[in-house]
Amino acid sequence: MAERKKQSLLNGAIILVISTLVVKVIGLCFKMPLGSMLGLVGYGYFTSVYAIYTPIYSISMAGLPIAVSRMVAEDVALNHYREARMTLKTARKIFLLVGTAGTLLMVIISIPYAAFISDIRNLPAMIAVAPSIFFCCYVSAYRGYYEGLRNMIPTAISQVIEALGKLVIGLVFAKLIMSYGESAYNSAVAAGSATATVFGKEVSSLNEAFSVTYPWAAAGAILGVTLGSLLSLIYLGIRHRAKGDGITRLELVNSPKPPANHAIAKNMITIAVPILLSSLVLNATNLIDAVTIQNRLLHAIESCQDTIYNLYKQCIDADVASGTLNLSDSKGFMSYLYGAYNTAVDFKNLVPMITVSLGVSALPALAEAWTMKDKAAVKSAVNTVIRVSMLIALPAGIGMGVLAEPILTLIYGRGRMAADIPMIAPMVAVFGFTTAFMSISTPLTNLLQAVGRTDIPVKTMLVSAVVKIICNFALVGIPGINFNGAVIGTVLFYVINVILNVIAVIKVTKVRIDIMSDLIKPLISAAMCGLAAWAAYGLLGNYVLKSVSHGADIALLAAIIIAVIVYAIAIIVFKGIVREDIESLPAGEKIAKVLEKYELLG
Repeated sequence: MAERKKQSLLNGAIILVISTLVVKVIGLCFKMPLGSMLGLVGYGYFTSVYAIYTPIYSISMAGLPIAVSRMVAEDVALNHYREARMTLKTARKIFLLVGTAGTLLMVIISIPYAAFISDIRNLPAMIAVAPSIFFCCYVSAYRGYYEGLRNMIPTAISQVIEALGKLVIGLVFAKLIMSYGESAYNSAVAAGSATATVFGKEVSSLNEAFSVTYPWAAAGAILGVTLGSLLSLIYLGIRHRAKGDGITRLELVNSPKPPANHAIAKNMITIAVPILLSSLVLNATNLIDAVTIQNRLLHAIESCQDTIYNLYKQCIDADVASGTLNLSDSKGFMSYLYGAYNTAVDFKNLVPMITVSLGVSALPALAEAWTMKDKAAVKSAVNTVIRVSMLIALPAGIGMGVLAEPILTLIYGRGRMAADIPMIAPMVAVFGFTTAFMSISTPLTNLLQAVGRTDIPVKTMLVSAVVKIICNFALVGIPGINFNGAVIGTVLFYVINVILNVIAVIKVTKVRIDIMSDLIKPLISAAMCGLAAWAAYGLLGNYVLKSVSHGADIALLAAIIIAVIVYAIAIIVFKGIVREDIESLPAGEKIAKVLEKYELLG
């Protein structure tokens, strides 16, 4: 049996951050060609599935992975190793039942949901993704257990395996289905027929053939998500059986007798219920949000399509000319606009997906400290999460804001979405400049969950959600605002949520947040980073490399490198990092000694 690995908060976070970065890169490698294959219409079918999948998935999870992580962390802190193992056994049984129920619920609700949004073409993708709920639930039992043991490696590796499975399988299936739709039409035309039958529909043009094929290609891509989660489960099951958890026989012998299975299950559910309620609020909001956005966009199109057309004339004309968009199809036009919004949302989630790792790593560390009433460790965990989140989110977000259009050009500039970049870039920029709020939201929630105040995120989420829904409903239906209303609603949601949760964390933990160290210094350094990125790209892209092949791409890469260097120098000069941050890095102690010698640590 392998020796148990117990990482510090930052070490665990670094492992998860690295895996998250790898997963995001894989995700971009998935979405870039997928967007090129499907265009905004097909991509709209792909993303719309998540509006119903995400809430059902979250309900199925029911906060149980967090409950498992917290319970195991508390057990380890008290040397209750037998109880920790019993927690895993109980979790697997619960997740088996819940995952099965979640999958069945997804299948059952798919048809009425598709009818409700007035587009049954979403149904194939909904059915394809349903089994992933079961696989993900069972995976989470193992992930929660190892995270509670403060070993983030199994979670990290399983995430990468899941992403790779999605990439390979999803793209292959999507490509095969798109090729089938095109070849079915071309074969009929070659045989002298004026029409062709594609996926049971009669079509009279290649554009119509693509229109019929898009929902099935989106389903093929979604099937990659399902099979990727299955591969992740297979890996964790094999790993657990082969390597175990590192708990020694002596630790088991010396640990007290664990409570009965039903007692552990009761405790798990008690912890999970408030988290479930918070998740329900969030996902109900997202579901209402998705339905509202799509219906209000359709209303805006039907009430004054010309206004929307004039706003995005350049993009729309290019997509109409390429056959990607048919303006006579109001629902297709709605899916087109919704796809543009969701493309921006994908970028909104990039930075928060990194900082979420801090919350995951902090939860068991803080739970241990809180259980042992270690005030110093509690203070260290809270300050570390907030400070490091800002150190990551502020420069990354501001950089994304100033470089939104060149980033999108690099990713989508050679595919079917190339013409849509001017429409998407302003949304990405807004999300970038406000990403600090989005990035700290989940870690703050994790901090409250770790200290047993799972009720507070429910309340703060509810207040934020009400504002978001009202804002979206009021603004999206206005043709001149359209999907920008959803952007405004999203930003307000996170701003309100973060302010309320910060107040709660301070009140509950009695930890004072150092505004200068945790916010002001990273913000000033990030502003310098953003200015450097903007100036470097403007100079290199518009003048130095303007006539060079792929000059814009080279300029973007150079601007990012320069911005990173400027930020690193600024944060060191302003003493925005502390010794603990540096020591978590490879050769961190040596680096810390050098910085300390020159008084460059905060």
